[in-house]
Amino acid sequence: MRDLGIVLDSQLTMFAHVSSVCRSAYHPLRQLLPIIRSLSVDVAKTLVQAFVSARLDYCNCVLIGIADALMRRLQAVQYAAARLLTGTRRRDHITPILQQLHWLPVRQRVEFKLATLVFKILHGLAPPPQHLVDDC
Repeated sequence: MRDLGIVLDSQLTMFAHVSSVCRSAYHPLRQLLPIIRSLSVDVAKTLVQAFVSARLDYCNCVLIGIADALMRRLQAVQYAAARLLTGTRRRDHITPILQQLHWLPVRQRVEFKLATLVFKILHGLAPPPQHLVDDC
């Protein structure tokens, strides 16, 4: 079942959703591969952010508590994007590359997004629910 871009399977393992996200994120990476060196660094970062990171970040709060194997699949997408941007080989360490790009690993991105959302709710910074706005 697909709802708002989240693919749910009958056991709610999120396997189908992670597979869908990985598929939709690797596709633009493959398309960018032949032209990435002819782009400026800023344009390349913007394209990767728009096409890949946005897919990893969309509704990622539902990924809290998923299996490590599924999280590793999502992390592999981010690694591939970082390697494409920097021209790094697979055998080179990726952590300094992520730091250079100022990217959090996927698990920390999920936790940061959820923590930010909770902070905004607790401090009254979140938008009010729509039904309350309509009643005013």
